[in-house]
Amino acid sequence: MSDPLIPNYDPSTLVRSITVEIDAPAGVVWDVLTDLDNYRQWNPFCISAISTLAIGSAVEMVLVDYSGAGGTFPNTEYVCAFVPERLLSWELRATAESPYAARRDQVIEPVGDSHCRYYSTDAFLGDHVAETGAWVKRAFDDTALALKQRSEHLQAERTAAHR
Repeated sequence: MSDPLIPNYDPSTLVRSITVEIDAPAGVVWDVLTDLDNYRQWNPFCISAISTLAIGSAVEMVLVDYSGAGGTFPNTEYVCAFVPERLLSWELRATAESPYAARRDQVIEPVGDSHCRYYSTDAFLGDHVAETGAWVKRAFDDTALALKQRSEHLQAERTAAHR
């Protein structure tokens, strides 16, 4: 059964990360995802992000180049979905300089009160998945694993502070 919050895309243009089980509540994972100021501390792919996260607002990012060229590059996308503790999405709009249009959905699925699942997708809104799909998948997999580690660490700190 599909989730009404998550759009349906053409599977041939979709890149999906691994799904990670996170031993932390969805609220903790959401806190990590929306704390853009601290991305550099945990996110191996997006090392900087600036945004208000309001619908339509820009997300100014610095991304690590996973294509093999090395270094980093700037990237601007626009917030298109914000459902607390469930879904954070932004989209890359096609321009004359860059034909790559895509939408990234970061999905949190609560599994009880104390843990959840996370995965992300990138739906390419054109025929560019063949050019970029492999490195995007690696970047998203690394991000999912790092989000799991950061969220579980934060949860452990919060639990210890309440003892």
